Amino acid sequence: MRYDLLIAGGTLIDPAQNTHAPADIAFKDDRVAAVGASLDREHAREVIDATGRTVIPGMIDVHVHVFEGVSHYGIPPDSTCLAKGATTVVDAGSAGADTFPGFRKYVIDVSETRVLAHLNISSQGMLTQEIGEFIIPEYANVAKACAMIEKHRDVILGVKVRLTRNALVSEASGMTPLHRAREAADAAGLPIMVHPQDAWCDSLDDILAVMGDGDILTHCFHGHPCGILDGQRRVRSSVHDAIARGVLFDVGHGQGSFSWRVVESALEQGVEPHTISSDLHVYNVNGPVYDLANVVTKFLHLGMSVDQAVAKVTSVPAGIVGMEGEIGTLAVGAWGDAVVCELREGEVRLEDSHGEVRTGSWKLVPTTVVKSGRLYV
Repeated sequence: MRYDLLIAGGTLIDPAQNTHAPADIAFKDDRVAAVGASLDREHAREVIDATGRTVIPGMIDVHVHVFEGVSHYGIPPDSTCLAKGATTVVDAGSAGADTFPGFRKYVIDVSETRVLAHLNISSQGMLTQEIGEFIIPEYANVAKACAMIEKHRDVILGVKVRLTRNALVSEASGMTPLHRAREAADAAGLPIMVHPQDAWCDSLDDILAVMGDGDILTHCFHGHPCGILDGQRRVRSSVHDAIARGVLFDVGHGQGSFSWRVVESALEQGVEPHTISSDLHVYNVNGPVYDLANVVTKFLHLGMSVDQAVAKVTSVPAGIVGMEGEIGTLAVGAWGDAVVCELREGEVRLEDSHGEVRTGSWKLVPTTVVKSGRLYV
């Protein structure tokens, strides 16, 4: 047979190729082998009939927590991410230098999901609710972080730091973890990812001043202190300046980091996220996040086009993780990751992280997932 698998009859949305048109996609081994109108079904061992549905590249979630069994946030990546259409995920700091080897051995290397990571500047990572990452300031260890990055450069994309006061950062630590993360990332030639809310600083301005081209500010629409809006609900000038110099703004919905009121104000003022991500973990997988497709649905409700929203979970994050042309696209030769979806009409309840609800009229529903050229579900 010429092809192992063929998705036939669907409408392909592939922002990396500026494609929104009927097309069949064929896979051979683990790659995309052909894309075109009316590919011959007789040449395929297995055929998925996608008539009336939409086909998109496998989604990329740049903020999840999948260190199951060690981090209190951890969830299993295959059943919660891959099965729901996120074929590539980036763990956002669940593991630090002391715990990353276990994360690699027991999660990254054995999951069907493609798992990449940001290393927590805290050497212990995110272990327990009772003890924050920087209760002992020495956990922010630059030398350990750099040594671990050198051993795992193929999967570590950058350095993560969480700055929430009291629960995570002692007063003695203050903003030191941010500066330690900056030092480690600069030494390794990698970006930082910053969780900013309610930090030990006067405003988000102080955090953004440390960030530059390629760095990621996640949870960009949270409703807590150190947010992107000032006291008059205007987007801070420091945010506009940061965007201009290449700082990336990521949704990171999470349990407490997505406010309808903040995102609506930001969009009205022309500030969009570069990437849509879930911050999926054990405390929100049963709501209000559920999965990445549900977060995408919220942006469709906000007026973002399907093509724009799909780009923010495919082609854009593919470039950010350094795999442009390999993932986040169904171009010939790319990894064979695809999702067949329904754009299902009907009333849908959309809740933010603060209990505020909007009612949508349609949602993105993944129905079939292909990973590395094989039917996963």
